Amino acid sequence: MNLSERIATFVQLGNFLKEAQNTSELPEIAEKAYYSNHWFTPENSLKALLAIVDEYLNEEKLLAWIKGYNVTTETPKNVGVVMAGNIPAVGFHDLLCVLLSGHHLLAKLSTPDFVLINYLIQKIIEINPKFADRIQVIERLNQADAFIATGSSNSARYFEYYFSKKPHIIRRNRSSVAILTGEETTGDLDKLGHDALDYFGLGCRNVSTLFVPEHYDFIPFLQRLDPLAFQFTSHHKYNNNYDYNKSIYLINGVPHFDNGFLLITENEGLVSPISTLYYQTYADQETLTGKLNALSDRIQCVASKDGFYPASVPLGHTQRPGLSDYADGVDTMAFLQTI
Repeated sequence: MNLSERIATFVQLGNFLKEAQNTSELPEIAEKAYYSNHWFTPENSLKALLAIVDEYLNEEKLLAWIKGYNVTTETPKNVGVVMAGNIPAVGFHDLLCVLLSGHHLLAKLSTPDFVLINYLIQKIIEINPKFADRIQVIERLNQADAFIATGSSNSARYFEYYFSKKPHIIRRNRSSVAILTGEETTGDLDKLGHDALDYFGLGCRNVSTLFVPEHYDFIPFLQRLDPLAFQFTSHHKYNNNYDYNKSIYLINGVPHFDNGFLLITENEGLVSPISTLYYQTYADQETLTGKLNALSDRIQCVASKDGFYPASVPLGHTQRPGLSDYADGVDTMAFLQTI
């Protein structure tokens, strides 16, 4: 199967998903994903699938991206992928990279995200049956020639031990941050709300820490979030986390802001609990740059107004990664060319 045929298969997948949102099929699979994992609301699953269509399965974007690589694989290898499952269909980019590179995929699916990824795999095979021999969903990756694994920092140590003798990419816990100056418009604050709260804040690209000037006023931001209240207060898993974290802050006298479903508190950490945003202050640009440089190996992406800060994405774009926005900054396609 040549590269053009592989690309055509994924473009067809995108066209199918775009049309399927207007039928019963895609809403039904989103409902099924919700029954399997209540963090994956139907709205969030559909949002994730359509983001994949727009960002990963657009023919023009695919061709422009793949042009930067030499994907003539004469001897396909078996690439074992341990997929994450923190947000809907989050493992799809790895799947896409392996298959477009011409290798065979051995996929160990995450239980929380089994429904959506398995559905996408079945659709790929329906569109192009030749992929049936190139994709296996398995529990053990013994036959893999190379590995891509995503997990917590603890599981990363396990992966490093077991996969050390073969080519591998091992990803660890990271989180994302936003830089605020106080000059953001209400529209910018709305976008920040999406960066922080889309998918209940469970993704490594969700903003979990805000870097703000000293004496920053959080009230306008919290007020802009008010229209979102019901979707969070009515979600029992999210609301349980909010109640728990709020009670801890109240019992321990931790100063915080609270709008009824989101807590904001000053903390030097980066990975905030569900329903909570951390913030850190900076006095000037030099202080801010120093802080971010020190934390660079723990940050997935940085967001700022219109992407003004070097190497940052515009507010509202953290959960819309493009094909070249590789997790942990490691070029997956370049790695796949070396094995």
